[in-house]
Amino acid sequence: MTNSKNFNLTIDAVILWVDGNDENHKQKILPYILDEKRIKSKKFRTRYDQVNEIKYTIDSILKFAPYINRIHIVTDNQIPEFLKNNTKYQDKITVVDHTTIFNGYEMYLPTFNCRPIETCMYRIPDLSEHFIYFNDDFFLINPTVPEDFFCEGLPVLRGKWLKFDEHIFYKKFKKPKTGHKTAQQNAAKLAGFKSYYNFKHTPHPLRKSTFFNYFEEHPSHFEKNIKNKFRNDQQFTPQGLANHLEIKNNTCVFKSDLQLIYFRSYKKPMLWYVYKLNRHHQKRLFLGLQSLDLCSQEKLTYLLDWIKKRIN
Repeated sequence: MTNSKNFNLTIDAVILWVDGNDENHKQKILPYILDEKRIKSKKFRTRYDQVNEIKYTIDSILKFAPYINRIHIVTDNQIPEFLKNNTKYQDKITVVDHTTIFNGYEMYLPTFNCRPIETCMYRIPDLSEHFIYFNDDFFLINPTVPEDFFCEGLPVLRGKWLKFDEHIFYKKFKKPKTGHKTAQQNAAKLAGFKSYYNFKHTPHPLRKSTFFNYFEEHPSHFEKNIKNKFRNDQQFTPQGLANHLEIKNNTCVFKSDLQLIYFRSYKKPMLWYVYKLNRHHQKRLFLGLQSLDLCSQEKLTYLLDWIKKRIN
């Protein structure tokens, strides 16, 4: 942590959230699924199901990033349960519906794809120029300052340069996937790069004007990226596009240390998670817990209790 020089910088947070356990959401998605058995598969469900981890995300922001001006939760006609009839958060949190950020493009709703929502998030009303995009499985685990995300107003990027898959012999003949790496590579190509800056599962510092200026000049790229209701291998990740535009314009700061503890599967013995968390957390700012809905109850209870102790 460094001494803060950005004390006048207004920074918001944005979190995309969906309660895939909600029966209304399940019914909304059904007409767009050709194989109804797919909706019950773990691979499909994990993109939508949740274990109320968003409460821990928000509480961690309030605890370890008190300089955040406003937290915007982007949802599809839903409200996280813990916010209902709870005045504790009302001065800090705004719930933003998809219809608001898709204004003028409502024909592409409903969407069950994070890429279109991320593409539109810069259209949140009253969003500050500088904002940090959190997934609902990102958690702050130590005190932060604005310079951890913006240095003299410029985004701090954490990642490393990688080759495109088509430049790697054993990957060049494989069919492109709809995953995160492919979407990052598509973003880099849009910005004119021949390799890509791969970013990890950490909060993303972004500037609203970067999105606005690019999409004003390239409206077809905006509309093409919001059309698909489910992930498509032609889509780009908008935060990846913003990162590469900042790199191209020399308007960012690189940080090689991710300052991250990250779990994406929960198949290892419990003692491994206990060791990783308690051995490394003092030197890390971020914890990423992907697909917590796939975690065993024992490990889930431990992980959430661990976060709760950090933020209380």
